[in-house]
Amino acid sequence: MAAPPSLYLFAILVLFASAAALSLAHPQTHRHQFIIQATPVKRLCKTHNAITVNGQFPGPTLEINNGDTLIVNVINKAKYNVTIHWHGIRQLRTGWADGPEFVTQCPIRPGGSYTYRFTVQGQEGTLWWHAHSSWLRATVYGALIIHPKEGDSYPFPKPNREATLLMGEWWDANPIDVLRQATRTGAAPNVSDAYTFNGQPGDLYKCSSKDTIIVPIDSGETNLLRVVNSALNQALFFTVANHKLTVVGADASYTKPFTTSVLMLGPGQTTDVLISGNQVPARYYIAARAYQSAQNAPFGNTTTTAILNYKSAPCPAKKGSPTIKPIMPFLPAFNDTATVTAFSRKFRSPRPVPVPTKIDENLFFTVGLGLNNCPRNFKPSQCQGPNGTRFTASMNNVSFVLPSNISILQAFQQGIPGVVTSDFPANPPVKFDYTGNVSRSLFQPVPGTKGYRLKYGSTVQVVLQDTSIVTPENHPIHLHGYDFYIIAEGFGNFDPKKDTKKFNLVDPPLRNTVAVPVNGWAVIRFVADNPGAWIMHCHLDVHITWGLAMVFLVDNGVGHLQSIEAPPPDLPIC
Repeated sequence: MAAPPSLYLFAILVLFASAAALSLAHPQTHRHQFIIQATPVKRLCKTHNAITVNGQFPGPTLEINNGDTLIVNVINKAKYNVTIHWHGIRQLRTGWADGPEFVTQCPIRPGGSYTYRFTVQGQEGTLWWHAHSSWLRATVYGALIIHPKEGDSYPFPKPNREATLLMGEWWDANPIDVLRQATRTGAAPNVSDAYTFNGQPGDLYKCSSKDTIIVPIDSGETNLLRVVNSALNQALFFTVANHKLTVVGADASYTKPFTTSVLMLGPGQTTDVLISGNQVPARYYIAARAYQSAQNAPFGNTTTTAILNYKSAPCPAKKGSPTIKPIMPFLPAFNDTATVTAFSRKFRSPRPVPVPTKIDENLFFTVGLGLNNCPRNFKPSQCQGPNGTRFTASMNNVSFVLPSNISILQAFQQGIPGVVTSDFPANPPVKFDYTGNVSRSLFQPVPGTKGYRLKYGSTVQVVLQDTSIVTPENHPIHLHGYDFYIIAEGFGNFDPKKDTKKFNLVDPPLRNTVAVPVNGWAVIRFVADNPGAWIMHCHLDVHITWGLAMVFLVDNGVGHLQSIEAPPPDLPIC
């Protein structure tokens, strides 16, 4: 007996539904085009021709799922060289797509293009992308959101809605000119004129009220805020008036939830927080301002704002009536290191994690500023640092110098001599009182393009020690190509005899950027399972400009699955 037509139709619909579900469960490939171009952008009453992506400032938000592939064709129509770095992406075997200028690629010249191709594996949460060439990062950046795989869920209750807040800096000038002036004079660059949320300064700045970012919420909702510090040179406090924040993720790794009233993010760091609509329906300021740890250093002492707006908040009684002023939050003092310390010590992984315990490479890196004596052939106008010097920076007394005619990764993979050496010191060449009174003889580092070579699969521990040369400072140290466990932090000089007792080898947080405490130290661990050339640098861009960086040169392993892929055919040439 033949089945009725309705049964056939039902069977076909089931097959179609099953096929659709199957396709959704499979990793997807996302294709985008980024056009780098000059675009008129008006802020603080003036219009500047800012370098943007697709005419947007900030640039487009990219949203993918864990396991998906991104293919982004970057076309450079600006007058500057450019590269794009996908901050925090592991780039497993795809180091050619990492993006730092002259490290993994030559820059994309004006009129040129390059297509970045990579797959995201095992990462979920909030990351971001940004230019990694000169100071273009001031305006060329955007969010990169990695959702769980299709069918998976967050390890916390699904939020009612999500919002992304990129904190940044705005110069009432061309940022490239600001950098060029600092390079010419040897002095510190001018500080920014405003901090921003999603490119907008907020209504505490002139000519900015009508464009203040509005973040909606309603009573009874629990929403997810994705907070990114995209600022060029400034660590920032973040808070919301009258609301607690529950931290659930950082740098695209989940954390053991904890509640706080204030966040501190160094440049490069991201933090995911849940916020509940449990206050009287009204308008509340979201605010950010500087955490300035360096002593006697200039900084922008202003506050950027967005507005958390309850949808059920009362409207003005009459049309044209003044809008009710939002409630202002309490913000820590600019030098409140105690609040920063209490916040950073709360981070934990959600469960026990496989921290490397047998260490193959035990490294100790000093980080900090320096001063170069004025060269004999320089004019006084070129030596406007303290006492007629020029500012510099270093790790283990080596001030990093980028090559200019080939990338470090190309030279390393192809065995081209004379570009990078593998003799970066595993320890400071001179031991001294790192956070004490430092002799002036240690102020001037040695310039060089030096890397530290790692065997594939080796386990690495790095002690990152701040120094008080010129001034101690909280340094956000970012490692490309890897996440790492932060197993301890502390103040003063690291003491292996007593400080190893503080190591958390059970549930330390997994990050890609560590804020090394001012006048202190941090210890990180990772497994060198990603071959390539990976820069580790301070994410205060003024410091990487001065040389606060080094590179890890990680060998290929055995077979193609442990080896970096071949360079793509459109890799830019110098």
